[in-house]
Amino acid sequence: MRSRYAAYVLKLEDYLLATWHASTRPSELDLAADDSKWLGLEVRAHQLQDETHATVDFVARYRIAGRGHRLHELSRFVREDGRWYYVDGKFLA
Repeated sequence: MRSRYAAYVLKLEDYLLATWHASTRPSELDLAADDSKWLGLEVRAHQLQDETHATVDFVARYRIAGRGHRLHELSRFVREDGRWYYVDGKFLA
């Protein structure tokens, strides 16, 4: 989760796509057009369901045009061939 957050901050589209599970991965990303300024990540909880499935509850803070926002998500990850991949997330209040 932390590495994916850092990739968003640095606009590393290739890394984000490589760590996104093939079943839900978009064909491309366009982070160059994103004017968000990321301010911080708080991982609130993580839980292993089994050896290949996990969730991460996190809050990421960011600014767009000077206005603060927060993204609170429960993300699902799956491990394949020893690597964790982001599957999807559910927005939380």
